[in-house]
Amino acid sequence: MSAIVEENHPSQASVASTREDLLPIREVARLTGVNPVTLRAWERRYGLIQPTRTESGHRLYSLIDIEKVRSILAWIERGVAVSKVGKILAKTESVRPVSKFISPDLVRADYSDWQQQVSDAVGNFDDIELDRVYGKIFSSYAEPVVFQDILMPLWRDLLHRQHEFGHTSEWLFFDGFLRSRVMHRLLLKREATSRRVLVSAVAGQCRELELLVTALFVSKAEVGVRVMPVGQPFDELTLVCQKIRPLALVLVSNHAPAAELPRRLTKLAMGLDCPLLLAGDASDLAQESLAGSPIACLGNEGSVMGQRLHQFLAGNLDT
Repeated sequence: MSAIVEENHPSQASVASTREDLLPIREVARLTGVNPVTLRAWERRYGLIQPTRTESGHRLYSLIDIEKVRSILAWIERGVAVSKVGKILAKTESVRPVSKFISPDLVRADYSDWQQQVSDAVGNFDDIELDRVYGKIFSSYAEPVVFQDILMPLWRDLLHRQHEFGHTSEWLFFDGFLRSRVMHRLLLKREATSRRVLVSAVAGQCRELELLVTALFVSKAEVGVRVMPVGQPFDELTLVCQKIRPLALVLVSNHAPAAELPRRLTKLAMGLDCPLLLAGDASDLAQESLAGSPIACLGNEGSVMGQRLHQFLAGNLDT
């Protein structure tokens, strides 16, 4: 499927599909697990969702609205207060480039179509079909878009629905497939030099696939990347860095930062002979509390992590 669709010439099928994709609130509640009372509160109190209204006043939600509901849920599960989610979503959306030649709605529809094809393959535990679709997605989009906008949202959706019969098996199948493919990409990108950037998870705050995908984004800085196993003790990172002597240490966390995190990071940075950087969702959330510290924040956007790391290593990005 081609992702290049001219904005001024949407097909009749696309327009019809957009109308058909509007769903009532009860269906959105079934799909996301968020009850209608909460959905209305998110709309009225926080302005997080703006559904379409029928002439009789009934709410209708688009696929974009459903995606936003799932994003809100993900942030809340990471410990972020719902009152702060709107600001985070606005910031995240502002850094994602949208081509002037393509309607954002059509781009999202294309993402959704690819996700459906992946979901069908996963639901059938069909590794051959999944590999075929995976390859076709890469022929249409850049690596950060493939993972951050298409594959990882589906992975998280399956993760959150493991209470439903069969979804645990589907998630395990999909998770194993993606981990093997990302590891393969990391091996292909590995530099011959022994001087590499070390990437490690903050214990309990990131799953292995999230760690590997972040390492893939970091490798866009044209440096070698070495990934530490999930479960690496925080207090032993100084010892590990003394032995490996990396260009920099990148810590990954996708949870709301605990109050003591800035202090722990600053203490760790003082014991290192290399720069310390924070990546993932916690990076954006902790930016203010880390201001003035020696720790640099790479953010949680795949399209900018590598650029920021490259600028930092070149001395062109402040902490």
